[in-house]
Amino acid sequence: MTQRLTVLGSTGSIGTNTLDVVARHPDSYEIFALSAATQVDMLLAQCARFNPRYAVMASSAHAAQLADKIKAQGLKTEVLQQPDALQAIAAHPEVDAVMGAIVGAAGLAPCLAAARAGKRLLLANKEALVVGGAVFMRAVREGGATLLPIDSEHSAIFQSLPEDPATWAQRVDHVLLTASGGPFRTRDPATLSDVTAGEACAHPNFSMGRKISVDSATMMNKALEVIEARWLFDLTPAQIKVVIHPQQIIHSMVQFNDASIIAQLGTPDMRVPIACGLAWPERIASGAAPLDFTQLAALTFEEADARRFPGLHLSWQALAAAPGTTAVLNAANEVAVAAFLGGRIRFDQIHALNLAMLERVQPDQPDSVDALLALDARTRAVAGEYVQALQH
Repeated sequence: MTQRLTVLGSTGSIGTNTLDVVARHPDSYEIFALSAATQVDMLLAQCARFNPRYAVMASSAHAAQLADKIKAQGLKTEVLQQPDALQAIAAHPEVDAVMGAIVGAAGLAPCLAAARAGKRLLLANKEALVVGGAVFMRAVREGGATLLPIDSEHSAIFQSLPEDPATWAQRVDHVLLTASGGPFRTRDPATLSDVTAGEACAHPNFSMGRKISVDSATMMNKALEVIEARWLFDLTPAQIKVVIHPQQIIHSMVQFNDASIIAQLGTPDMRVPIACGLAWPERIASGAAPLDFTQLAALTFEEADARRFPGLHLSWQALAAAPGTTAVLNAANEVAVAAFLGGRIRFDQIHALNLAMLERVQPDQPDSVDALLALDARTRAVAGEYVQALQH
């Protein structure tokens, strides 16, 4: 049976890879709706190829541009412009599955809408769990949604765990998230204040968006993944460990109580976890090259250096603090990365800003989406003031 799919964030790296996998299986998947932030022409090309019923853009100005171009080309896709358009295409009754690939806190509301509507939710937006936490997981349970992680590390853990979640607590000792170490794995920490945006975005293994590339360079992406793993797999923070694995062939591991370890290996290609999420529990061709063990160099592992990657360790600090602190950390980091990419703060000041916000913004037990978004907005305001102070 054909699955109807909404792709939230279709012009980003996860979105384009999702469409690549879908195009390989035209009899199994149908694109129902697509969304993008600002890339009008790319979304237009996707509409021309996949003929979705709906398309959504982040701003009314971009939506108007897209609508004009769709009309000029004679396409049938309808451009939605209402404020809750993302939620509408995520929760639409005719949608079977939703790829949640919008970067940042902006992805929380539509992913929540999909969860509440009981969709098969392929979650690539880690911030939905970092910000939403207990609120998000409650929506998944109450909506009867199927939650499938798309981050390569969390997909690896998901594939390595027993199929019955009821057995995890008795069987699992801890999980090991692997990390590439990013472009500064071997760089002298004393020189990180001189890092340029171009250097920070030069990931050694993947071509990704600028924000997530900077997060990889600071290891804040791994900090967010630690928080995500806590909620996805109902683990204690102490059960989550991180190890540097530069080759990114082992995507993550699960160590069981008998000391045995099960790992998921594969070519570093995001189409693999995407295909896994689309077809689970079946398997479909992803388009990725198979792993050739005879061509592999040595697989190496290193400890995550706290001097080089201090941001990583903020994850455990935030998890140990009051509920809502992880949302503060996420909002602070988004402001910090944007300020760095805009040339307003130095690379090493990203961590300084994040640490300062954990100290200055006290959450007030947020227990709803509105409360979490208010906390997010409050953190961004304080972080913005901090950026301005650094510039004087």
